[in-house]
Amino acid sequence: MINKLLVVGTMAYDAIETPFDKVNKILGGSTTYTALAASKFEIDCGVVSVVGDDFEKKNLNLLKNNSINCDGVKIVKNAKTFFWSGKYHLNMNDRTTIETQVNVLANFNPIIPKYYLNAKVAVIGNLDPNIQLESLNQIKNSADFILLDTMNFWIEKNRDVLNEVIGKVNLISVNDEEAKLLTNTNSLLKAASLIQKMGPQYVIIKKGEHGSMLFGEGKIFIIPAYPIFNVVDPTGAGDSFAGGVSGFLCDKKKINFDLIKQAMLYGSVLASFTVESLGIDSLEKVTKNTLNKRLNDFKSITSF
Repeated sequence: MINKLLVVGTMAYDAIETPFDKVNKILGGSTTYTALAASKFEIDCGVVSVVGDDFEKKNLNLLKNNSINCDGVKIVKNAKTFFWSGKYHLNMNDRTTIETQVNVLANFNPIIPKYYLNAKVAVIGNLDPNIQLESLNQIKNSADFILLDTMNFWIEKNRDVLNEVIGKVNLISVNDEEAKLLTNTNSLLKAASLIQKMGPQYVIIKKGEHGSMLFGEGKIFIIPAYPIFNVVDPTGAGDSFAGGVSGFLCDKKKINFDLIKQAMLYGSVLASFTVESLGIDSLEKVTKNTLNKRLNDFKSITSF
């Protein structure tokens, strides 16, 4: 039997400017990147999100053509899809948000299809903690493993509900800045320990081009980022990482620290494809052969 992966998050249109390129409208959103990355594994991936009737059919078909179940995507008539516009600085790590149009997300009430209520792994993407909590309440104790993402805005604006959400998941994946803000400490080791005390068994702290760290079961694991000569667009890299981690874990019987270590390898490699083009172009074109080649290359440069 093929195991099921549930992804709850945003489907969006982005306007992106980097020091090297610019686009005024491109497919984006946490759900899009996460699901496309996860689709590289032999699993049954279903998504839950909301879009307006301005969401082009070809974009929905792109997901469906990658064997992603879109029954949980609600299309709201006479409404616009979530839109984000941002500009990356020269170092490609820092960015400035120019505009955010919440649009259909303002009244998003996630309804998880019955078929995915018992998904083995669930990814709750970066959303309003109230929406995340509603999604978790529908899943209840049916999912074997739940991965959570969040961001600075929700840490600062809706901390009480976010704390409740964090207490219900198995793994939280945040970047170093978010981890420090969440715990009011400058030490990533202390931050990870404090986050674990909030509920999650495992914590992944992402450090952009410097890789990521895994904490859990009293152990620490550190993995570098796959080296890329030409970073075009970092948007969606963290979501692709989550898709790689969750996709790998979804077809495993019992998830533990060592398996998450392996999953991070896949997550890092899929994120490396994502940053090589604007939007999802490079990620969508990843094949089994190109993925395996980069995995082997990554293993060779990290073994000693």
